[in-house]
Amino acid sequence: MANVFDTLKERGLLAQVTHEEKVREILGKEKVTFYIGFDATADSLHVGHFLQLMVMAHMQRAGHRPIVIIGGGTTMVGDPTGRTDMRKMLTREEIQKNADNFKKQISRFIDFSDGKALMLDNAEWLLKLNYIDFLREIGVHFSVNRMLTAECFKSRLERGLSFIEFNYMLMQSYDFLKLFQDYNCTFQLGGDDQWSNILGGIELIRRVEGKEAYGMTFTLLTTSEGKKMGKTEKGALWLDAEKTSPYEFYQYWRNVHDADVIKCLKLITFLPLEQIEDLAKLKDEKINEAKKVLAYEVTKLVHGEEEAIKAQKAAEALFEKGGNAKDMPTSEISSRELEGGINILDLLLLSKIIPSKAEGRRLISQGGLYINDRRIETIDTVFHREDFSENGLMVRKGKKTYHKIMLKDE
Repeated sequence: MANVFDTLKERGLLAQVTHEEKVREILGKEKVTFYIGFDATADSLHVGHFLQLMVMAHMQRAGHRPIVIIGGGTTMVGDPTGRTDMRKMLTREEIQKNADNFKKQISRFIDFSDGKALMLDNAEWLLKLNYIDFLREIGVHFSVNRMLTAECFKSRLERGLSFIEFNYMLMQSYDFLKLFQDYNCTFQLGGDDQWSNILGGIELIRRVEGKEAYGMTFTLLTTSEGKKMGKTEKGALWLDAEKTSPYEFYQYWRNVHDADVIKCLKLITFLPLEQIEDLAKLKDEKINEAKKVLAYEVTKLVHGEEEAIKAQKAAEALFEKGGNAKDMPTSEISSRELEGGINILDLLLLSKIIPSKAEGRRLISQGGLYINDRRIETIDTVFHREDFSENGLMVRKGKKTYHKIMLKDE
């Protein structure tokens, strides 16, 4: 079996590694326990977490044991990494609800049967800590001067860094120490923005236990222009089907820029590199075939094969056959809303097709809105009940975004 270190490197997943030669040797000879943490700041994971789920799956397939840490404790403090302001403070109940959703989503990627992986909540030990004891036993090992040179803090110093956030690195480092002591966990993995926090944990283990631990970080999912992927008009690209439908999810990957297709195939699918290299040979219009493969494979991983096939068929019906499709994103509005007619901007806003009326005005002024294949020329357009067929209204934004509005009698 290939060394998983080589697999991660060949697919472009690795960003930074402590003791690279040693890490490669260990991963090739031993079965290690490693962990990745997820703070429960929202009620769903998003595509930004997807790379880390893929890395965990690659590692587990190679025989290594993942520990998934749900940050029930660290979420109460808030990671300042990549933030220009302080995170919203969540209640314990909100965090627990988010954590429960995370567990369901992660279980699609990781096999937790028979101890092959563990899922733990760091609230189990962090919320029980005595602050004075923690400062004496853990805080004593951290240099404030060194902490202030970390990227996660440097970017916040000008705008202001709260003391509660300053504790975050200590808490994440303590997580690593706790897992090292209780589960023989010797590796911490994470996105490249977690490098400083990972180094903090490695140094803490060295000081407290006098032993070596290791860290690896992974490239962030960005476009060829360096922008983070996963942003849509509605916000983040979520892994929860209720927040981002499988069809919308499929369409996002179907429409990625030509320059990003092959990189995404390597990073977020399990397709063999030989097959990806064949797809890389496609040029011009034929690159769309690679995009279809990407969209199908990623949607299958996140939402299952059945939903991936539905999304694929819906897209084909729209783009290749010019037909309708029952699986596209659909909204319902009450017939009461149509009494006396409804303005196009109100209709789009009510159906959550646009985030604001300003966006609707821009869309119409640029000629980018079609209803039932008819371009909407003015914001004064009004729709009545008789405009709705039994198939509803077909809305198209630009060239590629479709949405159906159905009428609900009340």
